[in-house]
Amino acid sequence: MAENSHSTDTGSQEPDRRLLWHRIRSFFDSGDGEQSLRAQIEEAIDEHEEEEGREGPTHESGDLSQIERQMLRNLLHFSEKDADDVSIPRGEIIAIDRAASWDVLVATFAEHGHSRLPVFSETLDHVIGMMLIKDVFPFLAQNRPPPKDWTTLMRQPLYVPQARGALDVLADMRSRRVHLAIVVDEYSGTDGVITIEDLVEEIVGDIEDEHDDAPVELLVPIDEGMWDADARAQLIDVARRVDPRLAEVEGQVDTLGGLAFVLAERVPTVGMVLEHDSGWKLEVIAGDERHVERIRLHPPASEPAADDESAD
Repeated sequence: MAENSHSTDTGSQEPDRRLLWHRIRSFFDSGDGEQSLRAQIEEAIDEHEEEEGREGPTHESGDLSQIERQMLRNLLHFSEKDADDVSIPRGEIIAIDRAASWDVLVATFAEHGHSRLPVFSETLDHVIGMMLIKDVFPFLAQNRPPPKDWTTLMRQPLYVPQARGALDVLADMRSRRVHLAIVVDEYSGTDGVITIEDLVEEIVGDIEDEHDDAPVELLVPIDEGMWDADARAQLIDVARRVDPRLAEVEGQVDTLGGLAFVLAERVPTVGMVLEHDSGWKLEVIAGDERHVERIRLHPPASEPAADDESAD
């Protein structure tokens, strides 16, 4: 009885406003086939947020919070993404060569804090398996000698084409109980990797854990108009802060490291200086045989030095 009286009081004090969830439920019963259910739900969220903006947030029991609404939006658009959209790009893949020693394998796990590592043979385009930290840990914990050939402990990842839908990749991972997928391009080369955490983050937002590093500045202006840059810096940010011409590149290249790869036509080595059509020079100052880590940008000779305001 107390609950019913509460509902009556609420109805008398509040304006005639339906809960967001009631609006969504109404679409199932409306029989309106002119608009997709996805579009109807998103329209309901928009209308609710417009009302909330005019009248202030409501705290009605059972209503969706702002976080829940954002997650619902992300879920509505999740099926529009493919494997290429959600993957970790090739330049950021941490992998291990099958020819590496057991000690190098253990050190790689320790350095990067990953629970899974792709294993390749000779080049990253030939991924042959993956290593799980839980298969390595028993040998360390029990002080047992590792197998002579540690690749006997390998497991098989998924291999998915770039165009496979993100929702299908998630379904594949669930059905196969495999939490790492290798994204391959049209030539069967490695384009990126996807973990189940990457897919979940597309819905719930970034998941920070104890292994994640604190945010770092990817583009830092230094003397004489030069910039120190992380190879992971997005070209859209480089274009905005440094020079829009640096983002003019053919092909699907999103990062500064990817641009260096395109200019060198291979993985550039430390010390290599690459010239861009704009006159900017990209000097590789850190990296290894598999990927570039840091790049120094040298301005064109005729360009004035960048001041501090340009960094913003």
